[in-house]
Amino acid sequence: METTSRVGANTAAAGGQRPGARRAIDGYLQAPFPWYGLDEAFTGPRWLMQVAAAADGTVEHGSTGHGDEPSVRNEHTAAAAADEPREKFAVVVTVAANPSRRSADGTGLLEATSVSSAAWLAGVGLLSFTWPGQMDHSLRDDWLDQQTETAWELADDLDGEEWSSLSLPVDGVPMPFHYRESEFGWVLAGTTGQGVHLGAYGRGMSAYGLAFAVVKDIAAYA
Repeated sequence: METTSRVGANTAAAGGQRPGARRAIDGYLQAPFPWYGLDEAFTGPRWLMQVAAAADGTVEHGSTGHGDEPSVRNEHTAAAAADEPREKFAVVVTVAANPSRRSADGTGLLEATSVSSAAWLAGVGLLSFTWPGQMDHSLRDDWLDQQTETAWELADDLDGEEWSSLSLPVDGVPMPFHYRESEFGWVLAGTTGQGVHLGAYGRGMSAYGLAFAVVKDIAAYA
């Protein structure tokens, strides 16, 4: 699969911890591509996550959050099911649509990005906020490594039976997306006519009612 580095992407996708508002906005403002989020029909909270950059500092992808800010939690304990409401959120991942290209120092090639890149980043992003019930915290890293590899394989087979098709508005125009659900939430991925690929993940909010649009003012997410 043509995609961004799994190591760097994993760190960014899992970036639930937010830096200071000014620092966060600066990272988004440095991107050479437009950011996407949910359109104006969504009236709930919006928040910044993290951006990821290449070795030369060029921003390659990042995420914007909508709804409740998710926290890492065990979704399947009895206490969580009985006493704690499930967080309702949707995260939109914007990935620059880049072909395979030379690195800034000319010493090698940077991997291309594709819709599969967006699908994998979204899948890992969802995993980063959940782990199965009855699992010791010390085992979570091993579980996450295994599930990350699974997400990679799924993203590399977007035409496989694990995915279904879904049409959602992007800047007011219906666009095709790949969609799948799991016990942890949902993941989808598609592209736009603005030089970026889109991934999204969430839970507690139906993916079928979402619509995406260019973020006009990233400061509204700070």
